[in-house]
Amino acid sequence: GIPWDVALAAVFVEGLLFLGLARTGARAAMINAIPKDLKIATMAGIGLFLAIIGMEEAGWVVDNPATLVDLSATSGWTHMSGELWALIGLLLTAILMARKQKGAIMISIFVVAICGWGLGVTDAYNGTEAAFPDSIVSTPEMPTKTMGAVFGALGDIGGEVGLGTFLMVMIAFFFVDIFDTAGTLYGVGRMAGKIDENDELENANEAFMADAAGTTVGALLGTSTVTTYIESAAGIEEGGKTGLTAVTVGVLMLSGLFLSGLFKAIPQFAMATALIVVGALMMRQVADINWEDLEIAVPAFLTMILMPFTFSIADGIAWGVISYVAIQIIVGKGRDVNKVMWAIFALMSMFYLGPGEHTTFEFLVD
Repeated sequence: GIPWDVALAAVFVEGLLFLGLARTGARAAMINAIPKDLKIATMAGIGLFLAIIGMEEAGWVVDNPATLVDLSATSGWTHMSGELWALIGLLLTAILMARKQKGAIMISIFVVAICGWGLGVTDAYNGTEAAFPDSIVSTPEMPTKTMGAVFGALGDIGGEVGLGTFLMVMIAFFFVDIFDTAGTLYGVGRMAGKIDENDELENANEAFMADAAGTTVGALLGTSTVTTYIESAAGIEEGGKTGLTAVTVGVLMLSGLFLSGLFKAIPQFAMATALIVVGALMMRQVADINWEDLEIAVPAFLTMILMPFTFSIADGIAWGVISYVAIQIIVGKGRDVNKVMWAIFALMSMFYLGPGEHTTFEFLVD
């Protein structure tokens, strides 16, 4: 409900806050303080989140007013439907990966895309018909309207948008971003084998600083929010384990400015199966959670299922922490909870709970 440039200004400010926290090591301390079982649940929850995104984009999962979600009508899955071709793509990817074929995900995407173009398959997610690209090479234009808009918006705070409203928007971005990033970095880091013997992410401070810098610079350039994304798991599964992978992906993404016609023509059902496959692979360590101990099993379960059901990594982590600390208090083990977890518990409770129709933060700002 606020102007887009003010929202960008909020992203810019929270990015600066992130940069400060990362520089002091506070963000790394936060993720390291979370119990191992909850962090494993975070990885699995991200996998489930990826899977439901992929299933939605494949056209398999649709909304239903009675049951919330439902399977799309399989009677309509013909050779002209994207749902069927997404299934073919999933099976092809699984077969190629089982045979240790390098580039299995990319091969599957292009095979299904070419078949979809040739047959004119309907993309259920976008409601469009797949077609060969009209043009491949394009000339990008500079985003003159959005670039640098942050500075003008910061000067307008207190006028059209009050300081209290701006602070609430910034806080919302802040908490969502900090938990999304923490969960994503731990999840993909664990997949890449970048977790040490103390269950801590290697070079966490550097990774968080890079993320915060991306958020800040992205807002200045007029885009939200440049951050660590769960789709990075696809690259790790292909064997990428160093920063060179990210640099390569960045250069290839840059080429999208000049090849946008080609990339926009790739149908959603061709790409969606990659998310489902990677989601399945991220579930592999769920067995390491101590399911016999309900004090940790219930919070871990909430962490996992709330990510896909609320469509938010941040919500899953937050309520996993809230429920864990609450259970520890009730069973008389509150003294065993470390100070960082207590701080996260207090801040998350303020963010989600409060008097009347307001959260505690909203109540205090108002």
